[in-house]
Amino acid sequence: MKKLKIYLDTSVVSYLDALDVPEKMNDTISLWRQIQAGMYEVIFSELVFDELSHCLEPKRSLLAAYLQKIQFEIVKSDINAVELASKFIDFGVLREKSFDDCRHIAAALLSGCDIIVSWNFKHIVNAKTIKGTKVIAAMEGYKDVIICSPTMLIGGDNEE
Repeated sequence: MKKLKIYLDTSVVSYLDALDVPEKMNDTISLWRQIQAGMYEVIFSELVFDELSHCLEPKRSLLAAYLQKIQFEIVKSDINAVELASKFIDFGVLREKSFDDCRHIAAALLSGCDIIVSWNFKHIVNAKTIKGTKVIAAMEGYKDVIICSPTMLIGGDNEE
């Protein structure tokens, strides 16, 4: 069976070190273990690394160490990504102030990802964005993509 191609936004990487929300951190670490085991093909856009560069130390170094433990592909943010991201604003899926979130979704669509994984419930993992993404993907000829949290991807309750 072919591996699922997943796009991880910045929130997923950031929650690898989030002691203030241990449930989310634990689920993110569980997902990371699955990635290390080769269960998924992982995609990041260069936007993720730009956003992570704004993290303060020692978190930035810790997250960089986690990234070194997995294989992934980085996709460039080009004019196609910007144009596709703009459609999310034009169609009222998200507002201009959330343009970077639109760029994450666009990068996943352009890369042919099966799933977008995010902890961003305000702008990405919500009914309006999920529905809008389905509509725009269909209109623009991209394959449908599932949007979910790490908890949903790893299979729910991860308690021992």
